[in-house]
Amino acid sequence: MAASQSSMRSDGMELLRLYHQKPSIELRNKLVKLHTGLVRKMAHKFSHQCNEPYEDLEQIGYFGLIRAIERFDPSQGYAFSSFAVPYIRGEMLHFLRDRSTLLKIPRRWQELYNEGQKVRKELAEILGRPPKDSEIAKQLKVSVQEWQETKLAAQNRMPLSLDATVVNYIDCQITLGEALPCPRSAAQQQQQEERQQLQGAINMLEEKPRMAVELVFLKELSRKDAAKKIGTSPMTVTRYLQKGINDLMSMLQPQVLPTA
Repeated sequence: MAASQSSMRSDGMELLRLYHQKPSIELRNKLVKLHTGLVRKMAHKFSHQCNEPYEDLEQIGYFGLIRAIERFDPSQGYAFSSFAVPYIRGEMLHFLRDRSTLLKIPRRWQELYNEGQKVRKELAEILGRPPKDSEIAKQLKVSVQEWQETKLAAQNRMPLSLDATVVNYIDCQITLGEALPCPRSAAQQQQQEERQQLQGAINMLEEKPRMAVELVFLKELSRKDAAKKIGTSPMTVTRYLQKGINDLMSMLQPQVLPTA
């Protein structure tokens, strides 16, 4: 079993390297299929903390997985699962936050729902079990369909609790409130990702353009001092810089994939 999982991880990393070098819909679909477990695990955890169907959460999670696949750089040396989970979780949290907006429902439904909750408690005590929707509807003298629609409307207008636990670890729990990023932390995370992407792109430059970019832009040396370290003329450093900048712009441009 362990050998099989290790082989899957190895195959997955190889596909990620191939996708990073030459993105394609076919490779992306293979990677999505290979990592469906990440999405399903997260959707399962979220579905127990809200009123949204598991299937909806799973579908939303795949958007996060695709974003992670498109942004992952295998040369950085970290595990894809660690990189992908925040993207998957983020998509689900955005979905839940949007769905948690309070909705107005008819006053009759509000009153019917409140009355239904009282009837539910009374019947549970009498029957010694949770009552069925048909039994509650009969006591309320409404159709089963109307009671179910009333119940659904009331559930969908309830805001998701920020105290709801969305991620469980062995020794700690993370609530939705803790998982929702503040604008400042989100901006910092984005800056960190951009720095990692930039450094990864710089590392992929040819040797001399890479040295010129690092010395002039990162270490802030003059072109004359950079030329001494590289062993060339300031004019040549300028050419190296121009090539390095052009290559970086090409590598950092967002990949636009053809639609299937």
